[in-house]
Amino acid sequence: MISPEAWQAIRLTIQLATLTTIILLVIATPIAWWLSQTDSRWRAPIGALVTLPLVLPPTVLGFYILVLLGPQGWIGMLTQSLGIGLLSFSFAGLVIGSVIFSLPFAVQPIQYAFEAIGRRPMEVAATLRARPLDAFVTVALPLAKPGLLTATVLTFAHTVGEFGVVLMIGGNIPGQTRVVSTQIFGYVEAMEYTQAHWLAAGMVVFSFSVLIALSLLKKRSDRVLP
Repeated sequence: MISPEAWQAIRLTIQLATLTTIILLVIATPIAWWLSQTDSRWRAPIGALVTLPLVLPPTVLGFYILVLLGPQGWIGMLTQSLGIGLLSFSFAGLVIGSVIFSLPFAVQPIQYAFEAIGRRPMEVAATLRARPLDAFVTVALPLAKPGLLTATVLTFAHTVGEFGVVLMIGGNIPGQTRVVSTQIFGYVEAMEYTQAHWLAAGMVVFSFSVLIALSLLKKRSDRVLP
């Protein structure tokens, strides 16, 4: 059976993944739109910066985020000056780390969806005197719905499976920063393999379900797009 502390870790993981996904959809959509439409010389470096978490070891990324959130980091100094205190080893710190770490999983599917649409629909909307923002909301976003759904699923799943960044930034504090991945790690360290099996098996089922969902989304988008 799953223990009470494991359920607590599951609830915290769901909260973290949900909040991260919502924040990233808001942040990633305009970034993806700009990357899909611009011819600026800044497109390549900004695109590389967005993609960087894909190739950096999680511990490296987690270390530098921890430094930024610490007393000598610019985010840490800002939060201290505002009376908030340090965000390292807190749930808020986990959210910041998760947003940075999962950024490419949100941006790339949306960017590819915008690029698949092409410029023609927006040009047609412009000839009908639609303002750019109106055309974006009423034309581009509905046509990019498969990409938005894929980004939502990938971001949520990737956040659920985080370990290195979470452990570096938040540690393993029960009820505050202990999520499913670190809970499994704690069980293994304590040689409580039965509890580790329950959570690990749940993660396997969850990951398999995510892959099935992505496959269905791809089939749906292939039917929608010419």
